[in-house]
Amino acid sequence: MNKADSKLSIKEKIGYSLGDTASHFVWDMVGFWILIFYTDTFGISAAAAGTIMLIARLWDMISDPVMGIIADRTKTKWGKFRPYILWMAVPYSVLAVLTFTTPNLGPTGKVIYAGTTYFLLMTVFTAINLPYSSLGAVMTSDSYERAGLNSYRFIFAFIGQFIVSGTALSLALYFGGGDTAKGYQYTLMLFGGISLILFLITFKTTKERVQPPKEQKENLREDIRNLFKNKSWVILFFVGIISFIMFAMQNLSIAYYFKYYIGNEENVQLFNVIGTVALIVAIPFSKPLAQKFGKRNVFLASSLLSGFFFICLYIPSADNLFLIYTFNILAKIAYAPAIPLLWTMLADTADYSEWKSGRRATGLVFSAATFAQKAGWGVGGALAGWLLAVFQFTPNAEQTETAITGIKLMISVFPGILYMSCAILLYYYTIDHETCERMKKALDARRLNG
Repeated sequence: MNKADSKLSIKEKIGYSLGDTASHFVWDMVGFWILIFYTDTFGISAAAAGTIMLIARLWDMISDPVMGIIADRTKTKWGKFRPYILWMAVPYSVLAVLTFTTPNLGPTGKVIYAGTTYFLLMTVFTAINLPYSSLGAVMTSDSYERAGLNSYRFIFAFIGQFIVSGTALSLALYFGGGDTAKGYQYTLMLFGGISLILFLITFKTTKERVQPPKEQKENLREDIRNLFKNKSWVILFFVGIISFIMFAMQNLSIAYYFKYYIGNEENVQLFNVIGTVALIVAIPFSKPLAQKFGKRNVFLASSLLSGFFFICLYIPSADNLFLIYTFNILAKIAYAPAIPLLWTMLADTADYSEWKSGRRATGLVFSAATFAQKAGWGVGGALAGWLLAVFQFTPNAEQTETAITGIKLMISVFPGILYMSCAILLYYYTIDHETCERMKKALDARRLNG
């Protein structure tokens, strides 16, 4: 059996997957709580907070592809991608704490501090998460083994989300003793420490097996040209951006929805926990569904169904928690199978590029994923902040009917329509099961002969 085609052990799958648990201990604090932390605790306006998130995304247009290029050209005894998991784990954890720290610097100083720490955290996130995501594509050459690996990955990712979304507010209240600023800071110290340990486990337990062709010479211009000639990669790039705009807008709005519409801020934790459990339960169906119906078809159906159920969240009244939770559970179950498929399909596009051009640029291919992830979060976060301003939101006050309607739209109709629109793009994705099999045989033969 080809070394690159070896089946992955349970130990290696779990070890790799703990890296995404580590990411979520910090990423979900940003994804769920950063906007309401900025507006209600640090005292920054919603519009300023949204603008910070958008400006950081402009930098990502440079940093993400640059990191992909650097990782592809890294040569160490540990491989191309694993070293960055080791080197960036400490900066990532430290910056997470600083981002949720609230120095008394005055209105302008607060905005500058928030922008600087958020900017640095997202830069380090690129430096650790892009190599981490790329690593999953070079641990094995088998597309469905990768699908299984990514299923493990996202089960463990959502275990991290389960913990963060279900305990963050309670921990902040416990550590802060009434001081929410102190509570957030101490909570991030705890989560940052856990994140550091888990990244080190990932580094220790994984191995890179799929290597670029030995005769491949560095040619950045050709790598970039091959990337944009890869139609399936371009489609996934835009699907990723749209998806993460949806995620950011909805996740950042949920805390406002429960605080100002439902009237019980802490109830957001139960809402998040139930949704995360639905994701964890449904993710294992990703691989068998993909094998039966095809990766593209499962992803397309997921976009339509979950988008519809997200839109339905607009319907329930504030006291109908049963219906609110039901629509959330249905949306998350429908959405779950697509989560690992995005990353599996990106690995397929890396194989496709190597198959057609004879060159492999895994880091550059996966820079699309991290760029889409952060660009989507940035645009979605900016839209959330700006829309709150448009709908006349006032922090820590009784909201107008206009503000309440806007908050409801931001967790339901707006993100639902966005996610359903991904189905249009996915219709044109062309790397099917038969193509994957032809690619695998051809590439395995090349590697064996090379």
